[in-house]
Amino acid sequence: MGRLRLLRLALALLLGLKLYLVTTLDGMPLAWCLADPKIGEREVAAELLGHARDLAALPAGVVVIGDKGFAGKDFQRDMLALGITFVRPDRRDENRRHGNLALIRQRIESIINTTKAQLSLERHGARTPAGVLARTAQRVLALAAAIWHNWATDTPAKRSLTAYDH
Repeated sequence: MGRLRLLRLALALLLGLKLYLVTTLDGMPLAWCLADPKIGEREVAAELLGHARDLAALPAGVVVIGDKGFAGKDFQRDMLALGITFVRPDRRDENRRHGNLALIRQRIESIINTTKAQLSLERHGARTPAGVLARTAQRVLALAAAIWHNWATDTPAKRSLTAYDH
């Protein structure tokens, strides 16, 4: 697996919860959480990335790629304190720092599409917060198992779930 990690947020779920997901470039989930959307994305992301680092899911000096919404000196300082280089697309009102991230952004959107479409994450059918948590955990675990299996069997498309689609 590559050393480059990415962070993608904001899959809206039933009951107003949001899924925050940290994956490798192949889509292997490293850390995730559900949070109330009233909590700021930067705060949730900083806590999740700190937790992932504490669990040794993120090595020192890791590069994390996220959205434009993660602009801010406080967030950048939090990332540096965690030993994370956080890269995001440049906003129009700032100098270019990271260049064109379009190819990586396509990969991020593809991972989100896999999570939403193939795992039916938005159609989980849960009616309680505990149900949402359980069904989300099942789907994230299924994604991790499929990617691990595809790695173990040297399948070219690591995130492909077609063989498991019944």
